[in-house]
Amino acid sequence: MPNTNGILGRKLGMTRVYNEFGQASPVTVIEAGPCVVLQKKTVGKEGYNAVQVGFREKKPSRLNKPEVGHFKKSGGTGYYHVREFKVEDPKIYELGQQVNVTEVIKIGDKVDVTGRAKGRGFQGVIKRHGFSGGRATHGSDFQRQPGSIGSSAYPSRVIKGKKMPGHMGTDKQTVKNLIVIDIRVEENILLVKGAVPGAKNGLVSIYIKKA
Repeated sequence: MPNTNGILGRKLGMTRVYNEFGQASPVTVIEAGPCVVLQKKTVGKEGYNAVQVGFREKKPSRLNKPEVGHFKKSGGTGYYHVREFKVEDPKIYELGQQVNVTEVIKIGDKVDVTGRAKGRGFQGVIKRHGFSGGRATHGSDFQRQPGSIGSSAYPSRVIKGKKMPGHMGTDKQTVKNLIVIDIRVEENILLVKGAVPGAKNGLVSIYIKKA
């Protein structure tokens, strides 16, 4: 049976694994699925083919009325995370059908992992953009300031997109071409080589690289 082009997961942390030659590889441990099909979307109705899946069950007492009505179509169980994945033919899926990691990903596959970066709060230009700052000798008071941000004559305004102090982190980021090192079927655990965005227990979307 064809599968979705991805699956939802939860970042558990990082560790290392060793190969037969004793070489260590840094890996990220991800709890990938199981996900449940909540809705099917087709070209005729929505304009594209996709399935909506849910990850990590939510208590019924935590659902609002619109969520109760939406989740009722797929069995009534609520979920904390809901995302869409494109498919070729949504008709082959059934509402309430469970999608496991082994049905989507195999050892050796390359995947793209999308997550939300850690929040760093309000930061200056040195930490946020890598500015070098001013000199710290000969009585200079420049230090960590951003410097001039505009023009005096033309265009007499701050250019849009100027690198300035501000909120850093919590951006959506994607790391591409990560290799799947191992899959622990019983625990729904996925080990991918390298780091992925986000903090521990953060939601990640894992997309399969098309051949």
